[in-house]
Amino acid sequence: MDIGMVGLGRMGGNMSERLRRGGHRVVSYDRDPDTRQAAAASGCEVVDSLEGFVEALEAPRVVWVMVPSGNPTEATVAALGDVLESGDLVVDGGNSNYNDSMRRGESLRRKGIEMVDAGVSGGIWGLAEGYCLMVGGSEQAVALVEPVFRTLAPTPEKGYAHVGPLGAGHFVKMVHNGIEYGLMQAYAEGFELMRAKQSLDLDVAQIAEIWRHGSVVRSWLLDLTAAALEEDDSLSGIVPWVDDSGEGRWTVEESIELAVPLPVISMALQARFRSRDETQFGFRLLAAMRNQFGGHAVRRQS
Repeated sequence: MDIGMVGLGRMGGNMSERLRRGGHRVVSYDRDPDTRQAAAASGCEVVDSLEGFVEALEAPRVVWVMVPSGNPTEATVAALGDVLESGDLVVDGGNSNYNDSMRRGESLRRKGIEMVDAGVSGGIWGLAEGYCLMVGGSEQAVALVEPVFRTLAPTPEKGYAHVGPLGAGHFVKMVHNGIEYGLMQAYAEGFELMRAKQSLDLDVAQIAEIWRHGSVVRSWLLDLTAAALEEDDSLSGIVPWVDDSGEGRWTVEESIELAVPLPVISMALQARFRSRDETQFGFRLLAAMRNQFGGHAVRRQS
């Protein structure tokens, strides 16, 4: 089937390529003219405006939005609502807040345009491995674009599911990313502990590799950890600053709203915040308190 793709960043570009390899006609657009030019030079079919989709795609049109969450997605969906026609469909494949997806979908629906929210996991490896797709929307809307989902998934039968109404796709992806925070933090702490045990002279790259085969903690994240440690087991060239995309925060906020305790995910998010504090005032205060009540030694800066 034909599909329009808005956003030709690394992930959007890879998804477009996977769809083309799967036999779909993909018409692409990116706000950056240099990106459009590069895509056209590589053989992609490119339009130079969102209005171009109306001319390039047959109705009912399906346009996949793959731009950063927040204002870029807000502006793009609103602009598509102005140029598309009743019966067309917009897929938001970015990391949007599910509440925003529900609101945007309702706004489009008043114009007769359907919306589907697709939580997408797979990152830069998706072109070769396929993407895990968590999809929300009406039965009719999801059925219209299902051939695309089955092409993007790891196999036509696995890695894709219609998980609920509009908003459900991004809600499930939000929880997915919250779990990811906890898993990553557990690996990071475990490997830090092993590096700290200097008397045993442990080879953490070797340990990551053996854990990949047969252990209870094997996972794709461990595969990626092993690859990183194989390149540099001290990670000396990496600044200890860990960003968060926002979905971990939304997961914790949702847990507060629903009174569902998420101690591991919450602490993993807090650890990311801590990684960005070069002054570490809180740790200095902890040391000062221990000195005040127990006379414990305090290390002073020279």
